[in-house]
Amino acid sequence: MSSRILTGLRASARPSHQHLTPTIRTLTAQEAVLPPAYPPPPPAPTSLDPNTITSARDEKRLLRSRVFPIGSRRRRAALKHSANIPFEQLPYQCFQEARKVLAEDRAEKIEVIEQQRDRIERLKAQDSSVSGGEFQKSRRLDSMQRHLEKLKIFADINDPMVKKRFEDDHGDMSRPIYRHLADKKWRARARLITEQRITQMSVIPDVLPSIDLTASVELSYHGTKLNSSNRIIPRTARSGQRVAVQPGEYVASIVAEQPPKLDVQVFNKGERLVTIAIVDADVPNLEKDGFDYRCQFLASNVKISPTATTIRLAQLNQASVLLPWEVPTAIKGGPYHRIAIIVLEQPDGAVDVQKAMEKVQREGFVLRSFADRHALKAVGASLFRVEHDEWMDDVMRRNGFADMVGVELKRKRVEPLPYKKKDGNCDFEVKPVKSSPNPNQIHVEADGL
Repeated sequence: MSSRILTGLRASARPSHQHLTPTIRTLTAQEAVLPPAYPPPPPAPTSLDPNTITSARDEKRLLRSRVFPIGSRRRRAALKHSANIPFEQLPYQCFQEARKVLAEDRAEKIEVIEQQRDRIERLKAQDSSVSGGEFQKSRRLDSMQRHLEKLKIFADINDPMVKKRFEDDHGDMSRPIYRHLADKKWRARARLITEQRITQMSVIPDVLPSIDLTASVELSYHGTKLNSSNRIIPRTARSGQRVAVQPGEYVASIVAEQPPKLDVQVFNKGERLVTIAIVDADVPNLEKDGFDYRCQFLASNVKISPTATTIRLAQLNQASVLLPWEVPTAIKGGPYHRIAIIVLEQPDGAVDVQKAMEKVQREGFVLRSFADRHALKAVGASLFRVEHDEWMDDVMRRNGFADMVGVELKRKRVEPLPYKKKDGNCDFEVKPVKSSPNPNQIHVEADGL
C-alpha cells in the first residue's frame, strides 16, 4: 500500500480478498459551476494601477515591468477607497479642518514675507555710507535674502498638497520648498551612500584630499543589470532604456565605451558654471611598481541649475571640452579601475579653456593641481568600476589600444629567505662557486635541508 495520502480523499483499510471497483459519478449543474479550491491567478502587471496598489507583492510585480508605484503606500490606500475624489477634497472632517488651520497659518507667514521684502528693498535704496559701507551693506543683504528663503519654506512646509506633489515627483524645483524637501531626502540616504563609497574605495584622498557633497550626481548607461554578478552589461532588448549606476558598481567595458549621461541636481537657486572631470585613479605603472592617473574626460563652463540637471557628455559644446571622452581600459591580471566622476563649481566665473588646455595632459593628470590653479570647489562626486572582461580586448582594438591586447600582469614570485634559527645562527655554509668566472659570486649550501 502506498504511503502517500491524496488531498481530499480518505484512506481506509479493506480486506485483501475484496476487489476495488471504480465508481463513476456525474456532477450536477450546481457542482459544475462551483469556484475552484485554489485562488485565481494574480492579475497581469499591465492591469496594476501604480496609483492604487497597496500590497508589497503587487509593488514587486509592478517593479518587474519597470513601472514604479506613485507616492507613498498610505496615500495610494486613501486614493483606492475614495472613489476618485481629488486629494484636496477627501471627505474627512479632521483633514478638512486641519487644512483650514494650515491656510490661516500660511496667510500669516505670507504677511511676514511681504514685510521682509519691503525691508530688503529699503536697504537696497539706502546709501552705503549710512549702512556702514558697501561691504556691510552687501553682507546684510545676503543675510536678509537667506532669511527670506527660509520664510518661504516655512510658509509651505506643512501644506499636504505640496507633500503630495513632491511624492508624485511633480515638484517644481524652482520653488524653495521643493528644493528643501529634495535636499532633505537626498541627505537622508543617497548622500550617505555616496560618501561611504568614495571613502571606502579611497577616492578620497587619492583623487582629492576632501570633499563636501552639496550636489547629487547620478550617472546612467544604456544597459541592463545582472543580479548574479552585480554588473552593468549590454542590453539585448529594449536598448532605448537606461539603467542608473550606483556608486561603485561594475560597468562592462563595452557599455563604458560610450560616455555616460549625468544628472547633477543642485539644491540652491540660480544658474552656475561647473567643471566635470572623470579620472581613472588605477593606471598601472610597471616602472615604479605603482599606479598613475589618467583623465578620461574634462570639460569646463558647463551650465547647470536646479531645473536644468541633465548633462550629456557626448553632446556638450566642443568649445568647453578640454579632453574628449576616452574609453576606460584594464589589463588582464590587474586590479579593477576606479573611475571617479567629480563635479567642481567655478565660483570665479568662466575658465579660459584655451589657456587651460596648455597645461592639461591626459596621462598623469592630477585633479588637485587643476582645481587649485583655477580656484575650483568640488561639490559632487560619484564613481564606477571597470575590470578586464570578455569584451575588453575588442574594445581596446576599436579604440587604438591594440598593443595592450594579450598583455597579462602576473605577480612576481618572492623567493623565501634561508632558514634561520631563533638565536641568530644559520644552518648553512657559504662557499665560493667554483664554476663561476666571478670570484665575488657566492653559493649557499644548507646543512640538513
